[in-house]
Amino acid sequence: MQDQRDSVAKIDSGYVKQYDAYVERQHKKKKRLIRRLALFTIASLLLLGGLLTYHIQQRNLYAEKQAKYEELQEEMDLLEKQEKDFKEEIKLLNDEEYVLQIARTNYFFSKEGEIIFKIPDNGPSY
Repeated sequence: MQDQRDSVAKIDSGYVKQYDAYVERQHKKKKRLIRRLALFTIASLLLLGGLLTYHIQQRNLYAEKQAKYEELQEEMDLLEKQEKDFKEEIKLLNDEEYVLQIARTNYFFSKEGEIIFKIPDNGPSY
């Protein structure tokens, strides 16, 4: 079959030359189109990969910031509780009766004519 095509001579007319040029132009157009589509696909994949990488990095950064925020929120709650306790203690320490009561229990401060007996906190020794 191939031998038959090789043995057939082409007609050397203006129309055939024009048709061959048209076919060649169409072939070149198709080749350029395929190259442009391949280039566009590669560029699109690179852009998509870059955007995906950026998105993943941002999500990780957001997760880290969220964890840090929650940690700081817990610390702030603890500090607010401590502040409330300290304010309450300041109020109590401004009360003279409370200060005298602490002095009596912790430092063995006594009133006039009062005797303080220290009882050990250990259990019975029998």
